Amino acid sequence: MDLSKIKMVVTDMDGTLLNSNHEVSSRFFELFQELKKRDILFVAASGRQYHSIIDKLRPIKDDIIVIAENGSYTMNKQEELLSTPLDKTFTHMLLRIVQSIEGSHTVLCTKDNAYVNYASHNFVDKLKEYYTEYAVLENLMEHKGEVLKIAVYHPENTEKYVYPAVKHLEDQLKVKVSGENWLDISHQNAHKGYALQKLLDLFQIGPKEVMVFGDYNNDLEMLALSDFSFAMENAHPNVLEVAKYSTASNDDFGVEQVLEKLLG
Repeated sequence: MDLSKIKMVVTDMDGTLLNSNHEVSSRFFELFQELKKRDILFVAASGRQYHSIIDKLRPIKDDIIVIAENGSYTMNKQEELLSTPLDKTFTHMLLRIVQSIEGSHTVLCTKDNAYVNYASHNFVDKLKEYYTEYAVLENLMEHKGEVLKIAVYHPENTEKYVYPAVKHLEDQLKVKVSGENWLDISHQNAHKGYALQKLLDLFQIGPKEVMVFGDYNNDLEMLALSDFSFAMENAHPNVLEVAKYSTASNDDFGVEQVLEKLLG
């Protein structure tokens, strides 16, 4: 495995760079400084809110590129590179569907905030982990602003309890099971692969020059863009099938182990 041409490292957050306690290791921050010295770009790509990603990576926030909200929003330091909002004609239709799913909680995601229904106020403690900026509304239907993504949380399993209700929309929208408890619905082009391809074009980087790490279905498109795609040991079966390589789990420093080989 010749890693000598790598110019960019891209990693998912939850289940990948973050451990099971949603923490970034001190080991990673040390490795990042070496990436920076070698002018290797670092991209954090997540279904999380932009502010939440920055909060996790605060020590290096001024030196990284962030693909947030599953590819709906991309920022390079303080510069917006890409925003792909959901068509407003879909928003109310989607809300009617997902808010009727028993036991689920719906989140309207925008560039600067996330909104939940007042009926989901008991869900806020869980929401705080993924959305540092949020507000509670009496009725999500009343929100008039631009929406990047609709996220649905189910305490048991979204693939089983949420996905069947929205699967029929896949020919019009990007519907992604992004974690055991999360499902995201967005514009057809609002996914990590689309956002990463824009970055690769911008920086003139090819498949042999980018390294990508992921663990769930929302990572599939971006993994396909790299000759050095890595599935975490804890990854969804679909990711293990698509990725060209594998590494240890997120709790066993899987990303860091590969970066040490890259920098060795």
